Amino acid sequence: MPRPDAIFFDAADTLMFLPRSVGEHYAEVAGRFGVTAEPTALDLAFRRAWQAMPLRAITAEGVARADDDRGWWEALVRLVAAEAMPELPDFDAYFGAVYDHFAAPGVWQAYPEAREVIATLQRAGLRLGIVSNFDRRLHANLRDLGLHAPFEHIVLSSETGADKPHARIFERACRLFEVAPERALHVGDDPVRDWQGAAAAGLQVFRLQRPENDLRTLLAELGLDR
Repeated sequence: MPRPDAIFFDAADTLMFLPRSVGEHYAEVAGRFGVTAEPTALDLAFRRAWQAMPLRAITAEGVARADDDRGWWEALVRLVAAEAMPELPDFDAYFGAVYDHFAAPGVWQAYPEAREVIATLQRAGLRLGIVSNFDRRLHANLRDLGLHAPFEHIVLSSETGADKPHARIFERACRLFEVAPERALHVGDDPVRDWQGAAAAGLQVFRLQRPENDLRTLLAELGLDR
């Protein structure tokens, strides 16, 4: 792999992950409202709602989405609640609590090799960034995990107005780093959003495919594993 000038990482399921399922978290928050919910049913409802939701809007160039995607998530959670928690007494209060919950310390975990790999890349003088289909909650997640400081720029779809695999989000990252796309490498786990999207925008791509490989494999491909 040619040595890039900058490396961009996806966030969720690349640098960090949920050790418990979404349904378990939704059920935990429901318990605060006196509702006993079945995590398995919530997981199923979440998958159905995710598939039913429209794509998030693409804004005009340079225009962030007005509510940082909160309205999109509220519509999704409303579908989940209607299917799996019809007895929920106060949806608005529940949604506010569950939305904030996913920015709380301890909800996400860093992959075991993430900090070691990032430190090695920094020592090698490589500039690092994040390109993620996330909203501003990601900043709190990364700070909690000790993964915020190494990244020079964090490019979020909610702030860019376009989600991966749209070229705009990758182009935005390249402009911030002042690098040509072919001199940037994107690391991610999603075949469409990360691999196809980055390649179509002209970037190099590292295909993360746990458990077949992990972020240490990136070091090996860059000759930094010695």
